[in-house]
Amino acid sequence: MDLITDPLFYVAAIPAVVIAGISKAGIGGGLGIVAVPLMTLVIPPVQAAGILLPILCVMDIAGLWAYRRNWHRRNMSLMLPGALAGITIGGLSFHYLSDDVVRLIVGTVALAFVAWRWTGATVLRRAEATPSTPGPRGVVWAGLSGFTSTVAHAGAPPVQVYLLPQQLDKSVYVGTMVVFFAVVNYVKLIPYGLLGQLSPGNLGTALALAPAIPVGVWLGLRFHGMLNDKWFYRIVFAILTITGVRLVWQGLPGLLVG
Repeated sequence: MDLITDPLFYVAAIPAVVIAGISKAGIGGGLGIVAVPLMTLVIPPVQAAGILLPILCVMDIAGLWAYRRNWHRRNMSLMLPGALAGITIGGLSFHYLSDDVVRLIVGTVALAFVAWRWTGATVLRRAEATPSTPGPRGVVWAGLSGFTSTVAHAGAPPVQVYLLPQQLDKSVYVGTMVVFFAVVNYVKLIPYGLLGQLSPGNLGTALALAPAIPVGVWLGLRFHGMLNDKWFYRIVFAILTITGVRLVWQGLPGLLVG
């Protein structure tokens, strides 16, 4: 079993798992998107995605239990077919994507997420007078989410663009995100397994990171009942911005040369 032993990896991976747990269980703001960019600072992005998926699946169990009664049925019926199509496309294309292309995708999505979080409030204020309702566009946004989630576990931004203007109750919004990504993550086990990303080495490394899971989930459940911590968001956004720029910088030259 080729377990990762580099201490630098765990310096990046443990905070990544904790932040992912916080996002999964309580904040619901998609902050788990920071996990792959952080881990990609030390290991290839495809390997980072393979290590992280079993961890996300374990986190999903706690999230499903916590929000089992708080999720939007109509939205889910619209979003899941699109997500399955996106996962299929992502799984079929994953084999043909180089590390540089994946770095570019991860970095671009990370920066787009930060931009959305800074500008999304303006969009939401304009939508306050006429909140949107569930509709066919949910299939499209969920399809994009399924693809980016398959490639880099970065599926939250497209779903947020669709769900946030609906002004759902906070718990229903978080629960819908939790249930949606639980289904997405467990479906992703199929293409990941076929592509060899659930190797003994990746699974062993995921197991070594497992103690960080309950820490993140507990903090997330605690944070859900409190006001959002501005400094926490600022730190995460700063990390995403720095890692996003770095990944784009790394991936673009390799893509152009290729």
